[in-house]
Amino acid sequence: MPTESGSCATARQAKQKRKSHSLSIRRTNSSEQERTGLQREMLEGQDTKLPSSVRNTLLELFGQIEREFENLYIENLELRREIDTLNERLAVEGQTIDGAELSKGQLKTKASHSTSQLSQKLKTTYKASTSKIVSSFKTTTSRAICQLVKEYVGHRDGIWDVSVTKTQPVVLGTASADHTALLWSIETGKCLVKYVGHVGSVNSIKFHPTEQVALTASGDQTAHIWRFMVQLPMPQPTADCNQMSGEDEIEFSDKDEPDGDGDGSSDCPTIRAPLTSLKSHQGVVIAADWLVGGKQAVTASWDRTANLYDVETSELVHSLTGHDQELTHCCTHPTQRLVVTSSRDTTFRLWDFRDPSIHSVNVFQGHTDTVTSAVFTVGDNVVSGSDDRTVKVWDLKNMRSPIATIRTDSAVNRINVCVGQRIIALPHDNRQVRLFDMSGVRLARLPRSNRQGHRRMVCCTAWSEDHPICNLFTCGFDRQAIGWNINIPALLQEK
Repeated sequence: MPTESGSCATARQAKQKRKSHSLSIRRTNSSEQERTGLQREMLEGQDTKLPSSVRNTLLELFGQIEREFENLYIENLELRREIDTLNERLAVEGQTIDGAELSKGQLKTKASHSTSQLSQKLKTTYKASTSKIVSSFKTTTSRAICQLVKEYVGHRDGIWDVSVTKTQPVVLGTASADHTALLWSIETGKCLVKYVGHVGSVNSIKFHPTEQVALTASGDQTAHIWRFMVQLPMPQPTADCNQMSGEDEIEFSDKDEPDGDGDGSSDCPTIRAPLTSLKSHQGVVIAADWLVGGKQAVTASWDRTANLYDVETSELVHSLTGHDQELTHCCTHPTQRLVVTSSRDTTFRLWDFRDPSIHSVNVFQGHTDTVTSAVFTVGDNVVSGSDDRTVKVWDLKNMRSPIATIRTDSAVNRINVCVGQRIIALPHDNRQVRLFDMSGVRLARLPRSNRQGHRRMVCCTAWSEDHPICNLFTCGFDRQAIGWNINIPALLQEK
């Protein structure tokens, strides 16, 4: 019967195609060593400044890419033949279904549907085959540019905030849910000072612009101003953490978290009382910051207000009202008397105190969920992050719409901007930290493996552009802070 002969012919064609494909694969594998050897000889004959290990890695990666695309090309040819055969069969079946010819429009619809299915199959195969190679290449590049230098372990609960002093000696500060704030030697990872004056979670820490004074905000409805004096210990040689970064990422459990006091924060000097306590809020004080000059401080609270205080007298100067829900963050401009507050009401507000007689406020609406933070950059830009998984860059002169939008796969927590290089560090709920430029271009992702990186939600990031060893710090709910060295020139060159 015609149907049986057609099926036999189709089976023979399919068998021949599989045979041809297997022969092609064998030819590809047999010539692989010869091609690799030829590539190595050609590369060795060229003048290059790349180390031999880097050259070999590049050769292996590009060799894998070439083999994958060669296999995809062969499979693409076979799929095209299958499309032609399928179209012929559809045409024959269309004439015998009801004994009459189908309209050209019906045949075209059937053929188009089958073609689109095969096209989708080809796209899926391509993505699955190449994603692993591209991912490994990007991971290798990120590890070379972003290196873990030091881990700071000593808190008994999650760390909400991290900050770096603006005066010498440069030290690291962390604020934790364990009711303490700790100061650390950046080089050695040793705890230098412990502040225990709060009776609630310490939610933020910021340092005075010119003095060894810290400002902390707490769940006990207060903000404290306290003075410290530190003497840095001699740095000790440390192991290279990057030698341990070759493993693939894995899931972590709570039992992998640092235990107890870690590096022994109980051994460091303890400060038990503040110089000044700011007490005007009726709810959790979630953040605080110094205004330019350090003579005034601003606090943000879950009572839906932000307060401006005179530091010397502790008097309330202004109560900033207008948000419809709890505040989540506040930030001050580095050179001007400007304050930005963020809230769960999906907005952030800009407060202008440059003119003593006029205190203007502008409302920025652009997010669809809680605005977790908004920070200033040099110039007239504000960067905001949100639980809606976006980060937006705004021009203060035009607040109607953002000039750039970064879309991510996880909620964004307290962001920070490298002022000199205009690089945004994004901490995520999913334990990732990503770096973007101000135009929204992704630059890098900090490496995470089973031996380094954060094991739970990353809460905050902080840049320290002048420190020679670590220029980016992160903290998370895994009770540790991490110091990173970001090779910014290489990062921008990759861009």
